[in-house]
Amino acid sequence: MNQEIRNYVMQKMSPFLDNGQTLRLERILEEVQLKQENGNDYEEDNAELLEKFISAKRLEGRSDGTLNYYQFTIEKMFEDIGKNIRAITTEDLREYLSRYYTEKEVSKVTIDNIRRNLSSFFTWLEDENYIYKSPFRRIHKIKTTISVKDIYADEDLEKLRDDCKELRNLAIIDILYSTGMRVGELVNLDRSDIDFNERECVVLGKGDKERIVYFDARTKIHLKKYLNKRVDKNPALFVSLKYPYKRLQASGVEIMLRKMGIASDVGHVHPHKFRRTMATAAIDKGMPIEQVQRLLGHEKIDTTLRYAQVKQSNVKSAHKKYIG
Repeated sequence: MNQEIRNYVMQKMSPFLDNGQTLRLERILEEVQLKQENGNDYEEDNAELLEKFISAKRLEGRSDGTLNYYQFTIEKMFEDIGKNIRAITTEDLREYLSRYYTEKEVSKVTIDNIRRNLSSFFTWLEDENYIYKSPFRRIHKIKTTISVKDIYADEDLEKLRDDCKELRNLAIIDILYSTGMRVGELVNLDRSDIDFNERECVVLGKGDKERIVYFDARTKIHLKKYLNKRVDKNPALFVSLKYPYKRLQASGVEIMLRKMGIASDVGHVHPHKFRRTMATAAIDKGMPIEQVQRLLGHEKIDTTLRYAQVKQSNVKSAHKKYIG
């Protein structure tokens, strides 16, 4: 931007600005000119704002997984569009999302998750006055098909229990099903977190939020047997089966359950499936959805509703009772 253009802009805008605004505009134009003359690196500017955004979200209590997903999706967008963040338009973002969806052949759920992350970033930029208006204001939620995910049948759970050769694995299956906790919450538990008298424990959920979960009598029995058999001094609730008895990791639980599913001919066995099964069973037996939401640690009740299914036989019975 040369001096002639700066003077033209100042002349055209002067009738609409007071003295303070005029001085502010002049400084901004000087800053723009200086950046152009110095070969301003948009990548450095973008990276700096992204770092500030991640720091803000970390302060809000977002998990490391969420922060990493923010970082990945936003950096990919920067790399593809190749502009300074303040120059990115609605059309740039629409084309980027469309291109990503087509070339990567991802699902609509995935592309909407990316849209949501980018929208959150640009909304934050607007709120913090780094940009005048978010270009995502006119990009709306992408319609997705909500798939019905499988849950374990009662027979599947009994098969898994019957085929358990280790008390630890049996205790893991029982506590995952009866509490509905996440696998990350499970592996972070210590022995001291378990209250056998009240059959409850405190877990640290997403956003470092604590909540109380409860387990049944069967879980209490199997968990006590497992702990009484332990010979190590590790404070972790679940540890590896062999010396040096390290705290069990989420990946270890997933691998163990996958192997058990194959051996028991149950199919795809995954920790999160126990969570959905518990939610479905609770609602099916009449537990209010708000209480299920609290047990699962969901911020929004819509998330809980997506987890739980209602048996079709119960829908039929309810229809006969209330309608037919």
